[in-house]
Order: sequence, then structure tokens, then C-alpha cells
Amino acid sequence: MIWVFYLRFTVPVLGVFYGTSLIADEVEDKTITYLFTRPIPKGAVLLGKFFAYLACTLFVVLPSVVIVYLCIVPLRGSLGGSFLDLVKDLVLLAIGLAVYGAVFAFIGARFKRPLLVGLIFIFGWEQAALPFAGYLKKFTVAYYLQALVPHAMPNDNVISLIQGIFRE
Repeated sequence: MIWVFYLRFTVPVLGVFYGTSLIADEVEDKTITYLFTRPIPKGAVLLGKFFAYLACTLFVVLPSVVIVYLCIVPLRGSLGGSFLDLVKDLVLLAIGLAVYGAVFAFIGARFKRPLLVGLIFIFGWEQAALPFAGYLKKFTVAYYLQALVPHAMPNDNVISLIQGIFRE
């Protein structure tokens, strides 16, 4: 249940909303010319904006994962036994935020309507390509993030997971 929410919804949505605006907002507001007239390299501007995006999104997502972990794990097991899994999950979410941010920063710099293209990518392409067998799912970011998960991803739907929590 947690993985469905964080890995398949929260991380991509934060990536699309903040990642596309790294360059697209500067172009739309016509302030990019002021950034590029400064005596610093253009790549430094993009990297600085990307690291600021990464810091902001990490400080939103990672504490919320820890809070959910501290609320749920005492109901199902011991805190110490699954702490290493929590650390692995936090690193995985940080990697996911970095990858989605880079993909959507590229989309924001390349396309005229980057938010629309990003939302179509997340809710259209990734949702349509993942269930199919074959090589199509290898063109999604979620496929590689799910491959890095150190424990089994739940295959059940949200309703059966909620019923399982209340059954115990």
C-alpha cells in the first residue's frame, strides 16, 4: 500500500510538477536571459536549480515515509528488524526523485507545454506500458524503480490491502 502511493504516485507527481518548472518557468517568465548573462556557466545554473529541486522534494518525501513507517511497523513487526529495509527504501525514493526530476527537467527544457507532456507520460504512458509483457515497460522509469525494490512489491489492489490491515 505504501509503495503504490509513494513509488507510483507521489514521486512521479512531485517530479513532474517541480521538475518541469526548473527551466520552463524561467523561459515563460522571460528571466532566463538574466540568468544566462551572469558570468557562470549555463550548466551550473541548471545543476543549481536541480539540486534545489532535489533538496526540497527530499525534505518533503523522506520524513513522510519515516512517519508512515513509525506508524505502521509497530502493528506488523519490530522496529529494529525492518530498519535496514527503511533505509534501503529511503535511498530508493531519493533515486526515484532524482531520476524523475532529471527526466522532467529535460522535458521542461525541450517542450512548449512541459506539464501537459509530463502528466501524459506519468498517467498515460507509464500506466499503459507497465501491465503489458515484453519490452514496452522498459521505456518507463517505474519499471526500473520497481526492479530496485529490495522486498516484494504488493500485487493486490488498494481495497484488499486495506481489508488486510483491518482483518488483523
